[in-house]
Amino acid sequence: MTNTFIKVALDCPVEIGVAPTSSKDNKPAHLIQYELLSQDPYVYTLEDLIYEVHIRHKQIPDSEVQVRGEEIRAALFQKKHPCLRASMLPKKHGWGVHHNQEGKIALYAMESEAYQQFIETGDSENGPKLFYAMRSSRG
Repeated sequence: MTNTFIKVALDCPVEIGVAPTSSKDNKPAHLIQYELLSQDPYVYTLEDLIYEVHIRHKQIPDSEVQVRGEEIRAALFQKKHPCLRASMLPKKHGWGVHHNQEGKIALYAMESEAYQQFIETGDSENGPKLFYAMRSSRG
C-alpha cells in the first residue's frame, strides 16, 4: 500500500488519539504496532511491521531471529494478513495510518493538524487515497 491514508473508523469510540495500554504480560499486537510506529515513523512497511510484531508478540529470542529470521519470515507469510484497516489503532484508539510513497507507515492522532491535512488533500491528484478503518460493529 502506497500513498494511502486510513481514517479512523466511523464507529471509533474516542475523539482523540489514545495510546493503547494492556495489563497482560504478553502485549497485544495493536500495542506493539503502536510502540513501533510511534517511536519510528516511516521506518516500517506493512510486511516489515507484521514481521516485527510477530516476533515480539511470540517473544522469539533475538538469537533465534538472527539464526532463523528468514525461515520465520517465510513461514509467517505463507498465509495472508489483514491490512491496518483492521487494526485496533484506527478502529478503537483514534489513530490515522499513513502509508507514504515508499509504503512506509506513520500514525497520526485524529485531532492533529496533520490528520486533517491528509483528509483535506486526500483523493486529490497529489493527495493520498483515503479509506476508513473497518467498523467494529455491523450497522
